[in-house]
Amino acid sequence: MRPAYLSNLFRYYSVYTGGFVLFLFALAVAEFMGVPERWIGWIFMAATISLYAGIGILSRTSDVDEFYVAGRRVPAVYNGMATGADWMSAASFIGLAGTLYAKGYDGLAFVMGWTGGYVLVALLLAPYLRKFGQFTIPDFMGARYGGNLARSVAVTGAILASFTYVTAQIYGVGIITSRFLDIPFGTGVFVGLGGILVCSMLGGMRAVTWTQVAQYIILIIAYLAPVLFLSYKVTSVPLPQAVYGQVMQQIAEREFEIATDPAEASARANFADRARELGARAAQADPEVEDASRLLREQRMALDSAQPLVPHAEAFPGANQAERDTARRNFLALAFCLMVGTAALPHVLIRYYTTPSVREARESVFWSLLFIFLLYFTAPAYAVFAKHEVYTNLIGTPLAELPSWVASWAKVGLVAVEDINGDGILQLAELTLNPDVIVLATPEIAGLPYVVSGLIAAGGLAAALSTADGLLLTIVNALAHDLYYQMINPRASTSRRIAISKALLLGVAAVAAWVASLKPDTILSMVAWAFSIAGACFFPALVLGIFWRRATREGAVAGMLVGLGLTLYYLVGVKFLEMPRWFGIADVSAGVFGIPAGFLAIVAVSLLTPAPGAPIQNLIGELRYPRLPQNGAAAPVESADPSVHRH
Repeated sequence: MRPAYLSNLFRYYSVYTGGFVLFLFALAVAEFMGVPERWIGWIFMAATISLYAGIGILSRTSDVDEFYVAGRRVPAVYNGMATGADWMSAASFIGLAGTLYAKGYDGLAFVMGWTGGYVLVALLLAPYLRKFGQFTIPDFMGARYGGNLARSVAVTGAILASFTYVTAQIYGVGIITSRFLDIPFGTGVFVGLGGILVCSMLGGMRAVTWTQVAQYIILIIAYLAPVLFLSYKVTSVPLPQAVYGQVMQQIAEREFEIATDPAEASARANFADRARELGARAAQADPEVEDASRLLREQRMALDSAQPLVPHAEAFPGANQAERDTARRNFLALAFCLMVGTAALPHVLIRYYTTPSVREARESVFWSLLFIFLLYFTAPAYAVFAKHEVYTNLIGTPLAELPSWVASWAKVGLVAVEDINGDGILQLAELTLNPDVIVLATPEIAGLPYVVSGLIAAGGLAAALSTADGLLLTIVNALAHDLYYQMINPRASTSRRIAISKALLLGVAAVAAWVASLKPDTILSMVAWAFSIAGACFFPALVLGIFWRRATREGAVAGMLVGLGLTLYYLVGVKFLEMPRWFGIADVSAGVFGIPAGFLAIVAVSLLTPAPGAPIQNLIGELRYPRLPQNGAAAPVESADPSVHRH
């Protein structure tokens, strides 16, 4: 019999959504009556974090099944909504539209890769992992390939991918809290961290799931509302997805005006001179006196500002055919890595352990795609309307008359203005906008009421917190369940396991917050690294483990190590050690080398080692051809690894 709270979910969340809309109207009235903007920002942050904390407190549990997989009772539509929130991290909410703003068509690789990955999840992984029916991805590796060696490598991969990803989310939390609460960035990181911990520490996956449903509702309202306002303001049609094409034509005309402006040409020429000077200084730098790496970074920034403005309709900008070919290779490589990485992210795949049945696991993938589609379909329109506002209302403004948001975001380090040609007028080359600022600052750029800015902040916070919760839980599960319980202390009591999980959660979160406070890179870049790491480590072993009976433990271990090792070697070398790029491929697509290498290693080593025994063959048969009870629930799978049945 279904618990009463499950039967009443629609009513609960309908009341919650209505209450949130009324809350927005109340704050809008308060702003109209003169309540200070800073108060509105604090109210938004406090109200939303308190709401998530309340759900976490109400969902607290000490039951193992509830803590790790929400009791396997989450209906498909709500699991799809929770997966959507889990998926649409700060990268999607904050970074995607900004990347489309900065890169144009090239940024569509993120949309294509991320959405295409869910096709792979639905066809290749979700139903089979649900049929397997344990707690984590390392659980599957340990059962399918036997023993703890494959499980250990999987634990390492899960921690690396999830830690890289969660650092990006906490970085996003720091940006939002520092700007809208007017506190230092480092302080903002740890303030937001409290909101993350209060959900995942108290109730594990149960609390995270129901919090993520609430967070999805906030983030989708927050994402759609500003661009609807902008669409109506610019075109008188409140349907941005349908009308942003005509706005692109206006942008192209404005770009031509900017490109032919002598002041713009002067600014870009000055930046080119600076880049040459910095390059010469870097070549002759004395390591004990001057930092050559810093000079090279400054040179790259100057070169970016010196680039000629390319017409908006140019799909693959570049001065020659070689550069256009490199752009195409990077586009395809990034789309490939994101697609495969989507199908291998541990924090996404474990969501399909929480559904009541195999059929609902597959259905929840459909709902996930639908809920994600609402944001991704809107992201290009967001980028177009934001660029229209910047080009129309900001470029050409006297520096003394710049709006206040420029200075506010400059304090956070995401906006910079430099009058390099000394004319007192802002040229496009003199404005540096970090892609992460586009969504968050668009309401201010467009002159919308501050309550809309607060709404955007609440949505971005919801996106970052929801994903961070899932990622931290994945890391902790890998350490407490797979490493401690399965490999070190199989006799550990339930209470001890839960207590260790919560202690580890606190420690991992603190370390991730410290790394995030160092601002390693943009949110989207860090997230792309995580996708390459996850894809290279897990995808070949998962897919071949389900669909190729001949895959062996030695092959899987070799494949995971080769794929992960090659990806990390290329990523670290290109990004941090100035290693030459292979075929011009950027560091965000490092997995394009590791993923095929992983497949080849598994096949080659598996063919050179003895085939798996009968227990493994039976396990694969059960996964591929499930015999379901009449009610559609997943029958238990007998594993070759007895440790996975100690729950």
